[in-house]
Amino acid sequence: MSRSLRCCVPFALALLSTGVLAAPQNLTVISFGGATKQAQDKAYFQPFNASGAGTVVAGEYNGELSKIKAMVDVGHTSWDVVEVESPELLRGCDEGLFERLDPARFGDPAQFVPGTLSECGVATYVWSMVMAYDQAKVAKAPTSWADFWNVAEYPGKRGLRKGAKYTLEIALLADGVAPADLYTVLGTPQGVTRAFAKLDQIKPNIQWWEAGAQPAQWLVAGDVVMSAAYNGRIASAQKEGMKLSIVWPQSLYDPEYWAVVKGTPNKKLAEDFIAFASQPQTQKVFSENIPYGPVHKEALKLLPEDVQRQLPTAEANLAGARAVDAEFWVDHGEELEQRFNAWAAR
Repeated sequence: MSRSLRCCVPFALALLSTGVLAAPQNLTVISFGGATKQAQDKAYFQPFNASGAGTVVAGEYNGELSKIKAMVDVGHTSWDVVEVESPELLRGCDEGLFERLDPARFGDPAQFVPGTLSECGVATYVWSMVMAYDQAKVAKAPTSWADFWNVAEYPGKRGLRKGAKYTLEIALLADGVAPADLYTVLGTPQGVTRAFAKLDQIKPNIQWWEAGAQPAQWLVAGDVVMSAAYNGRIASAQKEGMKLSIVWPQSLYDPEYWAVVKGTPNKKLAEDFIAFASQPQTQKVFSENIPYGPVHKEALKLLPEDVQRQLPTAEANLAGARAVDAEFWVDHGEELEQRFNAWAAR
């Protein structure tokens, strides 16, 4: 028996006592595909199947709530568990698209990264928007978003994600706003104006990216001197031998969640799967296969130190980081994205 399967035997035995193993059911689990889904398959899907608790039928989508809404509206739910981003979790919860969950069902809340358990979802991993640079192409390592704005000391283009979300936060951090005050400031008209004024300072030097793979490619090619980037993309580039570095202080982290689709006849099994995927041992396997952070604090202790250092949820990396305020973006995202698009087009 493989190490990853041995870790989950106690969970399977617990389910045996409830009779679940006597009649395995299919459970449709929908995620975003790609390398993340491959890691989920190794860490969660295959071990869950082997436990006898049920059989995962894995699918993928682009995160659109419209498909889930259509199922719920007609009362025919063919998906059981879905991976959703934090703003979509809040919207879906408000609109009645997801089942309400009891956070205590999934373990001691104190053992989870703050903000990763909610009434409609349980986080499955945490990713970060970080600053990255090629250490071979800078004389002195940048340490903050203020350095990102320092075109005198770091001449050249710098990459930012083309959109208001994350970009406005980064601008305010560069302008000296404390991470704890970020959304209080951005929630005022003066704060929004301040963010765009800060972006004006380096607008000619910005190279906008829209695909997660672009920052690493541009850094290696020398097209940009530094860039905002998803930490997993940079860690993958590092594994491939690219001499890229991450600046963790002032990073922005955000969880991805498991949610249970409203009306599924398999709610209990869906909760069993989420509880299974929330164990330290299974989350360890996931993070070994892709450098995104486990949400169970005990999982970090099971990982080698070199892996821990790459994760958004490592204690040192969380110390200077700020959680993205999903509720803020649900409330203000549309208007801020429209203003950003108008500003970027000028």
